[in-house]
Amino acid sequence: MKFKPTIGLEIHIELNTKSKMFCACENDPLEYRPNINICPICMGHPGTLPVINEKAVEKVIKTGLALNSDIPENSKFDRKNYFYPDLPKGYQISQYDQPLCIGGFLETPIFSSGELTPDEKKVVLEGDFKEIEKLTQKKKRKGKKIRITRVHLEEDTGRLLHSEKDEGTLVDFNRAGVPLMELVTEPDIASGEEAREFAEELQLILRYIKVSDADMEKGQMRVEVNISLSPDRKLGTKVEIKNLNSLRVVEDSIDFEIERQTKLLEEGQKIIQETRGWDGIHKKTVSQREKEEAHDYRYFPEPDLPPLQITKEKVKKIKAEIEELPQAREQRLIKEYWLEEKNAEIFVINKSLGEYFEKVISELEPRLTEDDLKKLIKLSANYLISDLLGLLKGSSIEDGKFLITPENFAEFIALINQGKISSKTAK
Repeated sequence: MKFKPTIGLEIHIELNTKSKMFCACENDPLEYRPNINICPICMGHPGTLPVINEKAVEKVIKTGLALNSDIPENSKFDRKNYFYPDLPKGYQISQYDQPLCIGGFLETPIFSSGELTPDEKKVVLEGDFKEIEKLTQKKKRKGKKIRITRVHLEEDTGRLLHSEKDEGTLVDFNRAGVPLMELVTEPDIASGEEAREFAEELQLILRYIKVSDADMEKGQMRVEVNISLSPDRKLGTKVEIKNLNSLRVVEDSIDFEIERQTKLLEEGQKIIQETRGWDGIHKKTVSQREKEEAHDYRYFPEPDLPPLQITKEKVKKIKAEIEELPQAREQRLIKEYWLEEKNAEIFVINKSLGEYFEKVISELEPRLTEDDLKKLIKLSANYLISDLLGLLKGSSIEDGKFLITPENFAEFIALINQGKISSKTAK
């Protein structure tokens, strides 16, 4: 019997505001000293009052607009009540029934066997280009539309630091109160690959609209998976997978869980509703706790914060700030510069390199024929991708040490094209 997986994602993203969500403490993800960026407000001291961070609200609305969501005129914050050592107030300020963004979708690229893998995309960003020439020969097919349920805003919790020697647990509250955006998808995902591609495309969009660096290794983007298997259209028993810290782990954990649950169902066993984690050493999910029913968080409207009224003028202003998004950019680069799909994709993933490429092309001789221009564009793209990135070794062309102007590079390409320097000399 074949079992159909039904998968939905919950993704938490730390916003890159200067201050925390409800106080003036610095929002600094790189602060390594514990309990430095804290104050009576984010520590939940009696008598303190929160103030809404307007920039955080705008960043969530901007994200919703980039993801085709509806922005309601009325929104509010709620108290989500639960106890945990990293939650200083004893409750979390979140959003329940009136989130900032409702609905929407993201169309993900679903690749053939010639896809750019996560490791290869990392190569594009970091400049380890042993395999770079292979990347330009790959093909891509049409994406899949994944519906979004909602995007809302809340505050992050602190961080627990467990002793490896069983000497107890310490709490660092630097992260407590940091603006945290939560995105929930509909259960439209059917595989680990689709989940990874959704998270990957979302990560790129977040960076393009500059709301978050979305670095999973630093905890700035955290993915949780809800998955069930069933032989028919009915939903099976839901299993939640938490604490997934990379795009590859998102895919691997889902693939493992599909295999694990399929085996149990084929043996006539029942799936237990539970929360599982990822064991990176043994490459498998492991049980953390059983979850018989949903926890009652006793949501109620946050009494210390006013309801939000979002005007159409405000939404229009935020929408005007959204620049060209990744998929639109890729299509334009292909159409405008006759680029191969994979070259265009590399320029989209490495945005600063793509912008540099366009500046180089603008410096080329304007009176060239179309055929000559195509030749020079292809030459420019090849030298940027295959040679320049390799020399940069992970550094950015935005670095102050990078001294080659687009005009310099255009002159360099012209010299190669005119045969004044050989390919070997150029390299």
